[in-house]
Amino acid sequence: MNLPSPIQSIFFENKQFYLKRDDLIHADFSGNKARKFHYFLTHSFPHINKVVSYGSAQSNAMYSLSVLAKMKGWVFEYYVDHVADYLQENPHGNYRAALQNGMVLRPAQKTVAELVEGKPDILFIEEGGRQQEAVYGIKILAQEIIAWQRENNIEKLNIFLPSGTGTTALFLQKSLLTLNAQRSTLVYTTPCVGNKAYLKEQFLMLEEDKVFHPTILCLEKKHHFGKLYRENYEIWLKLQQQTGVLFDLLYDPLGWRTLLVYPEVYSKPTLYIHQGGVLGNESMLRRYVRKYPSVMSE
Repeated sequence: MNLPSPIQSIFFENKQFYLKRDDLIHADFSGNKARKFHYFLTHSFPHINKVVSYGSAQSNAMYSLSVLAKMKGWVFEYYVDHVADYLQENPHGNYRAALQNGMVLRPAQKTVAELVEGKPDILFIEEGGRQQEAVYGIKILAQEIIAWQRENNIEKLNIFLPSGTGTTALFLQKSLLTLNAQRSTLVYTTPCVGNKAYLKEQFLMLEEDKVFHPTILCLEKKHHFGKLYRENYEIWLKLQQQTGVLFDLLYDPLGWRTLLVYPEVYSKPTLYIHQGGVLGNESMLRRYVRKYPSVMSE
């Protein structure tokens, strides 16, 4: 894998940012999935023959787990509560790629964890990779950032990344505070799935000490995960035009929209973490083009 991932200086909307290109780590394990699953990639599990997880039908974690299982020679079972008829009839994106890797799709059950409990030959992965093993790879991310700060003599740094489960943001803040207590490095995030209260609950499931929790920022208007917003499509296109970087269409537009309304954050040196996930753009872009066909020509 391409580690440490590069950091580049970009200008967006006439403001300078630093961009951590975790999307360039690996085609199959890019961004936060490379960090969350690093432990499983680099350790041996001779007693495991199956990995089980659950989530949405276009999940980035689902695809990366399908690759991990294929590499390790494991069966991969994935539980999902809904697959759209169109997706079943026209497989594409993460869904198609995971199926090609041998994923076995199962109808969702509320007790997926209970199904595998007491079975030592099964590795259970929480939705989105939300578990303690993720610390292993995210700590490496923190070490890379600290080394870059020292090389560039950046004493105070703000870090921003959008969140699903919030695992990356949480363990990054905790690792930075643990490894780099003498420097002022703060992690900011915004909830893309659910609201601020939901994200706080996710943090508490992994870390009870709120000292280690990132700072949560939100837009005033409520945001529904997976819904198509014209503003998200427009800022995604602007990001490509102004930076030349392809971002994820599901999380990054809300991330950048949120960051830009908080000058108290980006007025200091700010590092935005590109968490990959662009394989999922195939399905999202089709939906945006159908709903907002005039945006590309404006």
